[in-house]
Amino acid sequence: MADERTRYFRRLSRLRRSARRWSVTAGGLSGAAAVLAPYAGLGLPDAAWAAGAGGALALAAWRWIDLRALAAQPAPPALDPAEAAARSRARLVAAVERLPVGPGVLAEVRRVRSRVALRGTSAAEPWARLDRAALTLAGMTGRLTGLAEPAVLEAAEADRSLRDLAGRVASVDRALRLAPAEARPALAEAHRSLTSQLEQGVAAYERLVVAAAGYVAGEAHPDAAHPAASRLTEATDLLHGVASALTELRGVGAPLRTP
Repeated sequence: MADERTRYFRRLSRLRRSARRWSVTAGGLSGAAAVLAPYAGLGLPDAAWAAGAGGALALAAWRWIDLRALAAQPAPPALDPAEAAARSRARLVAAVERLPVGPGVLAEVRRVRSRVALRGTSAAEPWARLDRAALTLAGMTGRLTGLAEPAVLEAAEADRSLRDLAGRVASVDRALRLAPAEARPALAEAHRSLTSQLEQGVAAYERLVVAAAGYVAGEAHPDAAHPAASRLTEATDLLHGVASALTELRGVGAPLRTP
């Protein structure tokens, strides 16, 4: 999709071509009417030539008026390259999201990009643990219904908060390597505090995932037989019974066929 400046000049060019085309058409029809009317006398064909010439002249005049009105407007300013790149990226993301597998592909790309951005910092390992736990919880979200729904919403909010905290830890970690000697003690203390908060938050998130798995397992009643397995067992027993009955019938009917 073109920007405003490009659309403006495209519209201006279309109006100019249209005005020239209708001007040529009007001139041709007017010349034909001026020559043919005196040549054969006035008649119904001459009325058609005159009507066509008049319509073409009117359309040409309107096109020139529209062209002058548009040309009088100032052209939109040129788009900043950074903004143009952002718009192109947004259009590409929107096009990928419309594909059946688009959301999953974009989520994986963002996950890999975040992992690469945190590589080499103290936040990389907690972030990886958080990512594994989040993927595990995402696989159980469809079964966490009823009383477990508030926990799912809380987990989503905690996930965003912990990822933001991991980014801050990584930023402080990189700044700590560049800080002068007199500023390092304060930064080191802040880094230890943030890292401790991140570790505690990730551990709590992992405990939440374990509790969610326990909830899903409890909802499934693991100590009882699964209904599908019970039905399959009953169907198997029924088939065994039918097969035994057929075998007995064949054994009884065999002597009757002997001469």
